[in-house]
Amino acid sequence: MRNPSLELDRRSFIRHATALAMGIPAATTSWSAWAQQAPAAPAATPNYWDWFKYSPKILEKWIVDATDNPNHVEIEPIRRSNTGVRKRMLVIYPRPSSAYDISITKILNVFEDKSIDASVTVMNFLNDPARGRAVLKRAESGNYDLIMAMGSETTAWLWEAYRGGRIPVVSVCSKDPVVLGQSPGYNKGSNTNFAFTSLNMPIDVQMAYVNELKPKLRNIAILVDSRNVSAIETQSKPVVDYAKTRNIRTLEIAVQNPANARAELETLVKDATAQMMRNDPDLSNSIYWVTGSTSVFREIATINAYSSRAAVLSVVPEIVKGGADSAVLSIGISFESNAHLAAVYAAEIITGRMRAGELKVGVVSPPDIAINFRKVRDIGMTLPLSFFEAASTIYDYEGNPVRVDGVSVKQTG
Repeated sequence: MRNPSLELDRRSFIRHATALAMGIPAATTSWSAWAQQAPAAPAATPNYWDWFKYSPKILEKWIVDATDNPNHVEIEPIRRSNTGVRKRMLVIYPRPSSAYDISITKILNVFEDKSIDASVTVMNFLNDPARGRAVLKRAESGNYDLIMAMGSETTAWLWEAYRGGRIPVVSVCSKDPVVLGQSPGYNKGSNTNFAFTSLNMPIDVQMAYVNELKPKLRNIAILVDSRNVSAIETQSKPVVDYAKTRNIRTLEIAVQNPANARAELETLVKDATAQMMRNDPDLSNSIYWVTGSTSVFREIATINAYSSRAAVLSVVPEIVKGGADSAVLSIGISFESNAHLAAVYAAEIITGRMRAGELKVGVVSPPDIAINFRKVRDIGMTLPLSFFEAASTIYDYEGNPVRVDGVSVKQTG
């Protein structure tokens, strides 16, 4: 018989060794610090850390175990249940993404905070329907209690393949289900086995902030990945439709090949800036609108290099950070806020308090506003006081955090 304490020590050693292999410094406790410095794993050898990353802080409460399948990870809480009844949750990924790294970390933290006793299986179906069907078969035969659909691609596939299935599904890090035709309305449940959350603010709410910021707006250059259908449908087209009714010119800038995004954006942004200057020479009434397309927002430095004095705004709050490689301002829902809400929905369902189909679309409100005052100063923009008051995250002129997630940060030194 195995000694439980020795088994825990063995697992502890394995997970910390694995963390080091992933590039997580042993002393690192900050998610953002690790996310900025973790190197990419070698592409030649498939490993689960090629697509699955997390804040090292979760290793204090959870055991992360590799399996023989590089697209399969098992996670168990270190804390043992008093009831002996442990729920089973399956999280399905479509591919790697920094957004998913943030989301899984928040989900595990919320489950720990709420004392939800659940083992978590994470599987990457690689956007392959055949692999996805095998994952669903495993979920059915393994008597899983809940599925979390990570990302818009997974949610869209599951909506087609598993609507009406036995296991409840909660979407996380997914775009607007109403605009995408997955939900009948924001204040209604799906009446199926699905509970939806949304990464999108309703466009009228979002544009009300933009109008306050730029009441004489002339140009909006929308940056999107042409292959990211959900971003086009929920974060680009609604802005185009809004602008048409208000005589605001839109420039739709679409990256064609995500692997070549940097080179494409160098030309696309440079050309768009020149076009906007024709009717707005100082660019004081022009903005860039960065959608939630990973291939686009990870090139924020390139966008800034060619945007001149046009304000670069983003729907992704995580793109606002200290330093020069940042958007000026974000008006949207952070990956962390959305994941928190999705985890709460999951907890309500997994404990039997709610049925998935009864939960209305989860939209975080008010929006997460983040500001980088260094960038505000660089482009000479005036910011309404109401934005400062409403912002949950603020960086000062030196790039230091002043407020993070609504909490004031004390400066030292």
